[in-house]
Amino acid sequence: MSDIHRSSMNRRDWLALVQEPALDADLPIIDPHHHLWNWPNHRYLGEELLADCAGGHRIVATVFVECMSGYRADGPAALRPVGETEFVIGEVERAEAAAERLGVPATQRIELAAGIVGFADLTLGAAVDAVLDQHRESGRGRFRGIRHACGWDPSPEIENSHTQPYSGLMADPMFREGFSRLAAHGLSFDAWCFHPQLPELLALARAFPDTTIVLDHFGGPLGSGPYAGRRAEIFDWCKRHLQELAGLPNVVAKLGGMAMVRSGYGWHKCETPLTSEAFVAAYGDWYRFAIDVFGPERCMFESNFPVDRASISYGVLWNAFKRLADGFSSAEKAALFHGTAQRVYRLPTAWPTCIGAP
Repeated sequence: MSDIHRSSMNRRDWLALVQEPALDADLPIIDPHHHLWNWPNHRYLGEELLADCAGGHRIVATVFVECMSGYRADGPAALRPVGETEFVIGEVERAEAAAERLGVPATQRIELAAGIVGFADLTLGAAVDAVLDQHRESGRGRFRGIRHACGWDPSPEIENSHTQPYSGLMADPMFREGFSRLAAHGLSFDAWCFHPQLPELLALARAFPDTTIVLDHFGGPLGSGPYAGRRAEIFDWCKRHLQELAGLPNVVAKLGGMAMVRSGYGWHKCETPLTSEAFVAAYGDWYRFAIDVFGPERCMFESNFPVDRASISYGVLWNAFKRLADGFSSAEKAALFHGTAQRVYRLPTAWPTCIGAP
């Protein structure tokens, strides 16, 4: 991750320049995509996430997604990513202890990392079973899926995914052998790729119809390097492939990630962060199209924090999503804000207002 990206995520004072009261504050929200880490120049742990969640929206639970945090320092290389699941469970335990200490009523607590999506190297093939078993054992009943980030582009101007992927990874026979083990373990796959790779993802989804694939961040539309100034062309490309993916019942869409630096809009360089109205004006077409082709019952809004915090604050981002959902029925809103996430990640039914919403 670039230094400018990391520094932009640290700018709490800058983010505080735009504040908005929470819209539809009673609507329950499951945030299905966030990270936790403790880097030398940036900390974002459970404490920081819960502080962001305390801005007036009714966040009831979250799903953690892998980001190379807390890997084991020794032992077999294939098993070191299990340390991330152990690290997240440690954050959960700290959050639970703090809530007990402060006397927070159970009905007002946020279920931090109710679901965990970790990393396992799928190019291990069938040998990945041992890694998946350890993730599940370490996850205290919360482990739900794998993300083996595949984002790769030949341009040296594009920062590829942290897993060091290579061209054609999703078609690699060993990757596919490892991928084939997910359904047997009852795990989903979070797909993080770049938009030129959407045909590869489409082929993968068709080859494994029994594996639930969660499309992260609209399929990773790029807007920097060789893709700068080509937004209309890239949107048309993505629309064609998103429509094809929507035709596959094993694919669902996670809607977020558009405020990342790699989007190319340069919001992180502005004097003030995005407002919810500016966000909708910039990205509304993307969200409306995805919801139209997948349907609300197969879409979920996501924060992608703290990465999207480069351009917008947590509360303002959820206001933007609520503006985008204005006009949908109560059942459709329930799906977009919590129902789809709860079903896809098989989260416990601990939040009665999230179940069977009209």
